[in-house]
Amino acid sequence: MMIDLNRPHMSTPEAAKVSGLSKGYLSLLLRRGELEGFRLGRDWFIYTDSLQQFLEKPRKPGPKGPHKNHTQDPLDPPSTDSSRDKHGSDKS
Repeated sequence: MMIDLNRPHMSTPEAAKVSGLSKGYLSLLLRRGELEGFRLGRDWFIYTDSLQQFLEKPRKPGPKGPHKNHTQDPLDPPSTDSSRDKHGSDKS
């Protein structure tokens, strides 16, 4: 595909702000050919009309529920159940 600098386009950071999608996901869509755009050096640019068409298509929602975080939130005290020991066995 030829680069058309006269066709309205924006950088991936600009497109991320407009669309609410991450820069990484937009770059992936460009590499897969699901979005039209071009790369200059290390930077990707997305044709504005291509992004608009992509956003108008119905898409499946992302994963359900919160992401699993393997680290404990320092503001959240660990839950303790005084009737069980640290291995989950009853103390009685």
